[in-house]
Amino acid sequence: MDKVLVLGSTSPFRRELLGKLGLPFECDKPEVDETPLPDETAQQLVARLAEAKAKAVAERHPNALIIGSDQVAVVAGNILGKPHTHEKAVAQLSAASGEVVTFYTGLCLYNSTTGKAQTLVEPFEVAFKALTEAQIEGYLRAEQPYNCAGSFKSEGLGIMLFDRLTGRDPNALIGLPLISLGELLANEGVDVLTLQQR
Repeated sequence: MDKVLVLGSTSPFRRELLGKLGLPFECDKPEVDETPLPDETAQQLVARLAEAKAKAVAERHPNALIIGSDQVAVVAGNILGKPHTHEKAVAQLSAASGEVVTFYTGLCLYNSTTGKAQTLVEPFEVAFKALTEAQIEGYLRAEQPYNCAGSFKSEGLGIMLFDRLTGRDPNALIGLPLISLGELLANEGVDVLTLQQR
């Protein structure tokens, strides 16, 4: 691959997911204001932020393919971001209890040489079990998912909160849809399967 692959994120979860592809990559922290715009839908928000994150690190990586990603959860028409506090996490999981929550993950692959941005939004649905207050408290105390959209980590104990999962790529739920990323990379002439470094 003649370009450097850069993950525009410091998320350990996204770094671990990208590592599954077996390609060398760097990480760089994007400085982006994640405040939603007035009347912005969840899909518009994550697409805009994924692209903004990719472009935010582009000036430091002039010959790179840069990956930007952002995720929100939507329940009953309300966007759930990262709770940051225990109280907000309790409120989010209480609202999700017995409901279907849709996660929207924005993904952008930005070519810093050509200025071409490929951006998409990957949906993923999670049907939550009807949760008791004790179950919500027990889960939050065990895993403390306060920096995760929707207040859970599906790759850990959070899987016990769910009744069923529906979507194209389970990696999207963790924050980086690898199937779609492979397609965007292929559009840039990068075939993940023929570039293995292992």
